[in-house]
Amino acid sequence: MASDLTCPECGAVYEASPDEPWRCACGHALEFTERPHPQGEPFPLHSLDTSNGLWTFFEFLPIEQHVTFYEGFTPMVDAPDWSAQFKLEYVFPTGSFKDRGATTTLSRAVELGVEKVIEDSSGNAGASIATYAARAGLEADIYVPADVKQSKLMMIQRADARPVRIEGTRSDVTAACLEAVEGGADGEEDAIDDDTAPRQTGDGWYASHAWNPAFLAGTMTFAFEVAAQQSWSVPDAIVLPIGQGTLLLGAYRGFSLLNEAGIVDGMPRLFGAQAAGYAPIVGALGGETTDEDGNGTTIADGIQITEPARRAEILEAIEETGGDAIALGGDPIETALDRLHRNGFYVEPTCAVAPAALQQYRDDGVLHEDDDVVVPLTGSGLKTL
Repeated sequence: MASDLTCPECGAVYEASPDEPWRCACGHALEFTERPHPQGEPFPLHSLDTSNGLWTFFEFLPIEQHVTFYEGFTPMVDAPDWSAQFKLEYVFPTGSFKDRGATTTLSRAVELGVEKVIEDSSGNAGASIATYAARAGLEADIYVPADVKQSKLMMIQRADARPVRIEGTRSDVTAACLEAVEGGADGEEDAIDDDTAPRQTGDGWYASHAWNPAFLAGTMTFAFEVAAQQSWSVPDAIVLPIGQGTLLLGAYRGFSLLNEAGIVDGMPRLFGAQAAGYAPIVGALGGETTDEDGNGTTIADGIQITEPARRAEILEAIEETGGDAIALGGDPIETALDRLHRNGFYVEPTCAVAPAALQQYRDDGVLHEDDDVVVPLTGSGLKTL
């Protein structure tokens, strides 16, 4: 039976159904009422049956496995030139860590009896949701910027999903998507004023990687895998890119659950990396949001988010773990990208933001060479063609 949803802000509870609200009437993101985790000592990695991929950790997930390519357990490899370990998230079926959230989100959709899903994305999440919707046999509309990368557009189309290209900013893409989700009913401000949650009464179920808690249930598995691959220990720090913050929040939630279950003791410091000009988290923490010349950069198109849906949660995760966030200009990102490629890591430009940030944190003395640092490489360079 599918888990109901609840609002951690006001305590409202919503019954699981295909037309459940995509957020609470108070405006806060919803969460599952269930927060499962196993009891007892974990198996060592060599004794785990990892043939189910990230679903190996089903005991932590409030969702049953319905839609999967047995994705997960991505390699974690030494990166001596960076004095870090890279977790190769770009080897997922669609070439992005977003598959972690897509397998759980589409499994939730099947649980609820959804017939069609709708998502808005700069490209990677849309390609992932489209691919897993195809696996589930569901229709999918994917709202994307008009200038979306051709490779990502082709992935969406070839999964038999319908791309809807929207002119304007990334926020305009989300607004158009929400209008379709809510079926042209009362706008979200009216919905909140009327104490009515914005229902999914329109053209499909909102499979949002930013708002839907099923997506974050999937990205939590990143933490479970890191811990298992480190003999159930916690790294000193994780450095990762922040757009909507789904991987950072997944890491925070996953390690929090591992602590609650008594499997690990301690939390890694979470360090975010944003692109100059698109750095709302950096700004909220009091940092510089543009490069040294006061400019922004468009090289990291996957994280061009100015209003993350879970902004407060991202800030809490960073502050609670003693982390930070910085913004990088185009030059250090391009330098890091070239360095990654020359070392055999063929990733997309957005992915290079985190290694570039790691170098900056080291230069600033925030992180040291002997710190145990994990950096996820989040997207494949094959998707930039």
